[in-house]
Amino acid sequence: MQGKRLLLIVNAHSRRGAESLPLVVQRFSEQGFRVVLPSAEEIKDCSGLIRRSRGEVDLIAVGGGDGSLNCAARGLLDVGLPFGIIPLGTANDLGRTLGIPVTLEAAIDVICAGHTRRIDVGDVNGHPFFNVASLGMSAELAMSLTSQDKKRFGQFGYALAALRVLMRARSFSARIIGPRSSVRVRSYQIAVGNGRYYGGGMAVQEHASIDDHQLHLYSLEVSDVWKLVLMAPAFRAGRHGAYQEVRVEDGHRFEVRTRRPMPINADGEILTQTPAVFSIHPSALDVFVPAPLAD
Repeated sequence: MQGKRLLLIVNAHSRRGAESLPLVVQRFSEQGFRVVLPSAEEIKDCSGLIRRSRGEVDLIAVGGGDGSLNCAARGLLDVGLPFGIIPLGTANDLGRTLGIPVTLEAAIDVICAGHTRRIDVGDVNGHPFFNVASLGMSAELAMSLTSQDKKRFGQFGYALAALRVLMRARSFSARIIGPRSSVRVRSYQIAVGNGRYYGGGMAVQEHASIDDHQLHLYSLEVSDVWKLVLMAPAFRAGRHGAYQEVRVEDGHRFEVRTRRPMPINADGEILTQTPAVFSIHPSALDVFVPAPLAD
């Protein structure tokens, strides 16, 4: 990695972004990288910045949370450069899926070591996502969770916001069109996962991985929304499909239609609305990850 040109994109508004930037720059410089540091104004158009840097840098590092990585996703797909993750957000679910260390120095060391993994990228209505795209309670959660909540309470802020959403949750009618069926459901949440983790550590499915070339859908069709509290341990482990009131299905493409447009949350950001088509870009990007342990 000596002498490699590194485009460093750090979201100063992420939970630990502003305070971490000097240390991040220093550590990469000490490792021999030629750090290209864009201005805060340039970072506002994250994907455009990445596209404009094509041919001028060798790799990209993104510091922030899952929203920051989602902002960079389209640009990363367009240029195809390997990228690294510096987890500076609240949930850091993509980092969790890939086994990226949570400490700043260790995460940077992973990038410096240069070991990569080829991963899939999800897509909803033309918007790429890494972790999960969903509608229903999760979208309500994304809209109600403020940046102030994240900075002040961290992951506990997710729990507080989730409780507020749960107290006013209402089910909705939708049609799910998958590779093997078309069914009308009454659901509180429909989620389509590309990676393994989302929502601060919940697993979309027990055996899901970000390079299995599959999307993993579930629909919460419970008769009483408060049953979800009892099911919480199963959601953490990705075993919620064992419940009869949770519909699960895997496939390369899903379509969800609702009577009225509903917002879609992808990687913690509201990006589009129903009707929604979910698809997958298999083996789309190289990301720096810890080297596998020797046998």
